[in-house]
Amino acid sequence: MPSILLTGFDPFENATVNPSWCVARALAGQRIAGHRVVAAQLPTAFGQALEHLRALLQAHRPGIVLCLGLAAGRTALSIERIGINVIDARIPDNQGAQPLDVPVVPGGPAAYFATLPIKAMLRAVRQAGIAAEVSQSAGTFVCNQVLYGLLHLLHQGAGAPGARGGFVHVPLLPEQGPPSMPLRDMVRGIHAALWAAALARHDIPLHAGAEH
Repeated sequence: MPSILLTGFDPFENATVNPSWCVARALAGQRIAGHRVVAAQLPTAFGQALEHLRALLQAHRPGIVLCLGLAAGRTALSIERIGINVIDARIPDNQGAQPLDVPVVPGGPAAYFATLPIKAMLRAVRQAGIAAEVSQSAGTFVCNQVLYGLLHLLHQGAGAPGARGGFVHVPLLPEQGPPSMPLRDMVRGIHAALWAAALARHDIPLHAGAEH
């Protein structure tokens, strides 16, 4: 059975949980459109995140990869459109590293667009009754490094032939403070997004302004 690789991050700073990993773990083992979901945790560390991701791509050869990350302050599931080739950390990662103005991949393209059908995913999540949006910036921290690095690895042939990838930011959990989203809603939304990603080989255009 082909696999979907779904990743989340370990807890960051003083937190005891990371919602992105809670969602990924909840969906581990699910069967979605003929795919089996494989969940894995990435370290919130510049020096390790992409190496872990590279090993996961080699081990599982997924056809679909969706990485999840936390974005405190957001109120909806944010489906990222683009990863950029820059790291500019305003705070240190979990190992104390704080690189500034360095590329994710030296000599790599300036940016990569997500290869998952972001508008089809957006529509599916909203039809499931979960707040969602298309985001035009994944930031310049570890989440963006993972998104750009994932797309670069897939461009080089990692994963199954024709593998596609993307990234979704999730809000805080209610117990972590506002704004937030209940875990069950995040799980339902990502489940819907994965179904859309598996079924839609090409994106589904929405009416003008529908993603706002």
